[in-house]
Amino acid sequence: MHKYQWPITIVILGLLLIGSCKPAKLNTARPLTLIPIFSNHMVLQQQSDASIWGTYTPEGTVNITAGWGKPITTKADSGGNWQLKLATPEAGGPYDITISTVDTTILIKDVLVGEVWLASGQSNMEMPIEGFTNEPIDNYEEELADAKYPEIRQFNISRAISPTPLSEVNGEWQVTNPESAKTFSASAYFFARKLHDELKVPIGIINSTWGGTPVESWISHDKIRALDEFREVMETLKPEKIEVFESWFANFPQVPIPKSSEDWEALDLDDNEIARSDFDDASWSSLNLPGMVENGDVLGTDGVFWVRKKVMIEDIGTDYQFVVSQGIDDMDVTYVNGQKIGFTLCWNCPRSYDIPKSVLKQGENVLAMRIIDTGGPGGCSGEMKLTNQKGTTIPIDGEWSFKQIADIKGSQFLMYEEDSEAFKNPPAGIEKYQIDPRTPGVLYNAMIHPIIPFEIKGAIWYQGESNVGRAEQYLKLFPGMIDDWRTRWQKSFPFHFVQIAPFDYGNGLSPALRDAQRKSLVTEKTGMAITMDIGHPTSIHPGNKQDVGDRLARLALSNDYGIDMVASGPIYKSHSISGNKITIEFDHSNLGVVSGAGGLSGFEIAGSDKNFIQAKANIVGDKIEVRASSIADPQYVRYGWKDYIKGSLFNKDGLPASSFTTE
Repeated sequence: MHKYQWPITIVILGLLLIGSCKPAKLNTARPLTLIPIFSNHMVLQQQSDASIWGTYTPEGTVNITAGWGKPITTKADSGGNWQLKLATPEAGGPYDITISTVDTTILIKDVLVGEVWLASGQSNMEMPIEGFTNEPIDNYEEELADAKYPEIRQFNISRAISPTPLSEVNGEWQVTNPESAKTFSASAYFFARKLHDELKVPIGIINSTWGGTPVESWISHDKIRALDEFREVMETLKPEKIEVFESWFANFPQVPIPKSSEDWEALDLDDNEIARSDFDDASWSSLNLPGMVENGDVLGTDGVFWVRKKVMIEDIGTDYQFVVSQGIDDMDVTYVNGQKIGFTLCWNCPRSYDIPKSVLKQGENVLAMRIIDTGGPGGCSGEMKLTNQKGTTIPIDGEWSFKQIADIKGSQFLMYEEDSEAFKNPPAGIEKYQIDPRTPGVLYNAMIHPIIPFEIKGAIWYQGESNVGRAEQYLKLFPGMIDDWRTRWQKSFPFHFVQIAPFDYGNGLSPALRDAQRKSLVTEKTGMAITMDIGHPTSIHPGNKQDVGDRLARLALSNDYGIDMVASGPIYKSHSISGNKITIEFDHSNLGVVSGAGGLSGFEIAGSDKNFIQAKANIVGDKIEVRASSIADPQYVRYGWKDYIKGSLFNKDGLPASSFTTE
């Protein structure tokens, strides 16, 4: 036998045996899943090809049967993802939808078919019908008692942020009733109610909102880069850098952010230890209060912060009060000598906590506050003091010991462990990688991207307060966001938005932001609900959300559903100069314009020097003539050009005119 004969024979026999056997099948089975938006009580857009999607075993067959039509089938791709289009009938229901495979069946019950709108933006769209603490919705008790609309449903997307696009959201569809409606977006609810009353069809609202967030948070990274904005920030958000930074964050424990006032009050982040009188804070940095936590040594601008101060008290024969006259942003738990004396869940509400004399010690006492800032500037403002029943005042402003113990990352507190190796060895550049709700793109990634391409009729939007001071940039970003969303949905859907309401920002910069919103109307299929008459000088969250919803609905009913009604208040169209007067023409003033109860006010005029002065305005038909005796050759005119102003110009349907400038 040849010395290589046996090995060759064995190899040939092995190959024959392998060829005669079926290859072993890899275990790639995956469960049938849907994101929560496909769940009981959902509303689908009528007469559309509604997308439904999920995951399943790669190449596995998925069947869908809806209560109105024939079964349809698709297959998951090699990655286990599947999607199909479900043709929907005219408005109606309720229906059941069954999604099944060879091993699993999911039944979605009580499905309605009607009109679906996406509601998004910051706190004025987020503001629920029950209102915010100390900021109620007008007549909210009556509105809640009357909230009996089983054909109006709202899907509230839970707050989340992500540096990369996600495929999942948390939330649930809720049927409108007096209890569930408490947490509904008030503006979106009143919008939906008017649509429902006029169209007589079910209305679904997808509520994706987060207070205190700028427009750039809601735009995809690709679009932001295309707009050539936020270059330095976007450098830290390159995929390869995100991977390194996120891996570092994964070393630290996370605590869910509470969702209710009861949960906030029960929250314990090692409070008893840090509040102790003898707790060692020698390694802490310092912070001057009153002041903002951002002025201190911070790891992130939002999160959990502790401040501690030693106070000498000689007279302990009486009770005291702890006072922060203008308030704390956003919430606090306050301790004296380790004893809890107060908790407040309220943005910038004054604090006044009783301190029983039994808690005090003669001589040195320790005050400790756990402050949580959930967005924007945070800290203490106003006078800070201790007072007793004898009228003695002890100032407690000045230097406090200061420490941040947690950052906010999406819906979690990220608890830093300073003794860990990870904390001691952060990756290069981590100090510039700040992911919070104001970071460009993070809300798009976590709260918009996962619901694309759920079929919607259109979008309503109330935002802009967090971009005050950046009007020129907003005029680029806001239309860019609209284009971005439409591109992602592959649909040029209607987009109606609310012009920010007058409010005393104290900087005179908000009129320019309102004007940037007005100028954004050049974007096709948009409409602007004007709120010049319903702002509030001291509350950025005015309680009249009924008119907000009504005006948004008017835009949709007139522009998108073909119902004959006045859609908007007067909006500057053009002007002409003749001698010492400027004549202004408006859109949406076909029946003429009228003044408010106090007559016309808020008009200003300027010559070529652009030095605006108060002007006299008169109504002439559907136009306004403006003049000032001291300006013989006027060149510019503006209206409502203040942070807070009560609108004085309306059309005959009672809708207010937008502020504007011709400068």
